[in-house]
Amino acid sequence: MERQMLRAALDKLKRKGVLLECNKEVDPKFELGAVLKHFSNEVPILFKKVKGSKIPVVGAMFGERKIYYDMLGITHEERIFKMMDAIANPKPTKLLTKGPVMENIITKNIDLPKMFPIPTFHEEDSSSYITAGLVVIKDPETGQRHVSVRRLQINGGNEMSVLVASPLANKQYLEMEKLNKPLEIAVVLGYDYSILLASQISSETYGVDKYEVDSALRGEPLELVKCHSIDLEVPAHAEIVFEGIMPPHRRVTEGPFGELMGYYGNVGPHPVMEVKAIMHRNNPIFQTAFPSREEHLSNGLIREIELYSALKTMVDVKDVNVTVSGGCRFHAFAAINKRNAGDGKSAIIAALASSKDVKHVVIVDNDVDIFSHDDMEWAIASRVQASRDLVVIPGALGSGLEPSHGLNGVTDKIGIDATKPLGDAGKKFERAKIPGFEKIDIEKYLPGIKL
Repeated sequence: MERQMLRAALDKLKRKGVLLECNKEVDPKFELGAVLKHFSNEVPILFKKVKGSKIPVVGAMFGERKIYYDMLGITHEERIFKMMDAIANPKPTKLLTKGPVMENIITKNIDLPKMFPIPTFHEEDSSSYITAGLVVIKDPETGQRHVSVRRLQINGGNEMSVLVASPLANKQYLEMEKLNKPLEIAVVLGYDYSILLASQISSETYGVDKYEVDSALRGEPLELVKCHSIDLEVPAHAEIVFEGIMPPHRRVTEGPFGELMGYYGNVGPHPVMEVKAIMHRNNPIFQTAFPSREEHLSNGLIREIELYSALKTMVDVKDVNVTVSGGCRFHAFAAINKRNAGDGKSAIIAALASSKDVKHVVIVDNDVDIFSHDDMEWAIASRVQASRDLVVIPGALGSGLEPSHGLNGVTDKIGIDATKPLGDAGKKFERAKIPGFEKIDIEKYLPGIKL
């Protein structure tokens, strides 16, 4: 039985009854992505018949919060502390001499568009894209590994463009470029929940090996193998690994691409990867992710750790939500146990300081469900007076991924204190309750109703 990576995850999803299987042929150009988007990229779907290929495609594995918790074996309440513990106490990996991903090794006649069913998602996308690629590189001097999800534009033949966005990865490439040397790179497809979550940790902030954080999260050593043609380690039970180099002083125009917040991103020159070898399992499964949705939920889970930690130093925080609708980075909701008159404003300051990406913050009391848009809108509608509860910070540093920020390089930030007053004044804000409502069994009254 499979224990690690994609096939083990698919087996578990099937047993839980949450994996859909599509037996109708779909076109990887637009159609496959449209089906994923119909379900808001929250329902895992295995496409068994993809036009022009014999390789099945799986998508939307990582887009739904409850499924993510279940697959990690954690609850919502313990998620932050479990992830904190894994970061603070990484565990060793296990290097194998051979693994399933090595069942097939290709070194000649590599033509990516012909070999794999690589989707095109949006009308104006510049090409087909690998959107779930787990990129692995290594600092040639220190040996430190860097693992992150990056989008990869297919340029034809054995070449793809690499969006190198993180400062650490960019630094490593530029340092090698100064020496007129290529940087070795691997792209992994066919991974699972814990390694995706580990990949979203900031290497600069925490200075940990993400593979070792993954070992801690999964409760056993992550099994790795050496690549065939380069000096990098990759998960032994992955489906497909592209191996190659990023040659120095080569840039190819990348974009446009429909990305975060549903807009097309900037067009610009980016480094390329020349694929020199491909390892893959027998009957491989191609892994995809609808753009800027699935990996951003896992990124948001990591950001919730940082938001919670920042708030904990200022107020008694109950829970936090870096929202999916806000790109898993721009909007932060927090519920607090308000003890002092200034706790709402203090929480706003802490939340905005937790990350430059946070743009809008809403602080509520612990009787509000921060994962319910209805509850949050209710709190804002009934507990906020703009003249005293709105905090505006003009001209702050923001995220380059946020479209309105890109207009002038800075962004305005807003904090909304939607907490109720303390003492007698707060009593009029107590919510009306129905005794026993939470325990009511509605099927007792309406048998057979679909909930």
